Amino acid sequence: MSTQLDSWNDGAAKRAIIDYVTRVTTPGSPAFVPQADRIAVFDNDGTLWCEQPVIQLAHILGRWEEMAQQNPALRDQQPWKAAVEKDMKWFRTAITKHYGGDESDMPAIAKGVLSAFEGFTIEEFAKSVDAFFRTASHPSLKRLYRDCGYAPMVELLRFLEAHGFTNYIVSGGGRDFMRQIAGEIYGIPQERVVGTSTVLAFHAQGDGGDLLMQAKLDVFDDGAAKPARLWSRIGKRPLVAAGNSNGDIPMLQFANTPQRPALRLLVLHDDGAREFDYVSGAEKSLALAKQYGWTVVSMKQDWTTVFA
Repeated sequence: MSTQLDSWNDGAAKRAIIDYVTRVTTPGSPAFVPQADRIAVFDNDGTLWCEQPVIQLAHILGRWEEMAQQNPALRDQQPWKAAVEKDMKWFRTAITKHYGGDESDMPAIAKGVLSAFEGFTIEEFAKSVDAFFRTASHPSLKRLYRDCGYAPMVELLRFLEAHGFTNYIVSGGGRDFMRQIAGEIYGIPQERVVGTSTVLAFHAQGDGGDLLMQAKLDVFDDGAAKPARLWSRIGKRPLVAAGNSNGDIPMLQFANTPQRPALRLLVLHDDGAREFDYVSGAEKSLALAKQYGWTVVSMKQDWTTVFA
């Protein structure tokens, strides 16, 4: 993978990235930042890989169908009803409503998500995720989900690393779900993945023991939780922050200080030919990008390719 942003068209976004990185990594520059403080944080869904449908949701759908087969009473309850009926519109609407501030469908989704893998050991869950990524394909892109990472963004990760940055994922997606694939797709190790998590309980067994997943939310890593979580894990403000939705606004805001301006990137999904064309759930972030001069990355205009 190139470290020269070869998959990016020459334009304002590419120039903003190169100019900023040059300024903060050049010794003697007024904006120079020591390597130890060069932290870059990235949202995952819609920023590093596609989010229509949400890839983790595709994994959970299979589990919900299994649960409905085992307990037919679930077939009349959401979200199991939508899973059995393949009603993806219900899920898309619920997620769009969430990003617009309407949480009416989220309790049902949260209940389903939290109960889906209740009682699984962390190893059993990892095995389930690994099997999903080896076999499951995107319904319209016709490629394995593990091949749905954005090539230009992976290239950006390598570019930043080549200039002394340490990259982290800070996402509303499930921490333990993303950990299974982050290294393969992005070259980001498991310990640098921050995300939503469920409560884990330790059960001793003789001279050993297991961590079991509980049907209880630990942290929902979205919105205002993102800067709090990244600080608790990293202990530093990021220098570069990238997102694509309203849920990423606090993380992008947290990166910036008057003494040390940050590079904020917002991925715009405007390429219906190669990926998808939509702004739902990103209206507020796009307005703030215009107001404060964040760098908007147009899939259609800024990327020569979307997927590897």
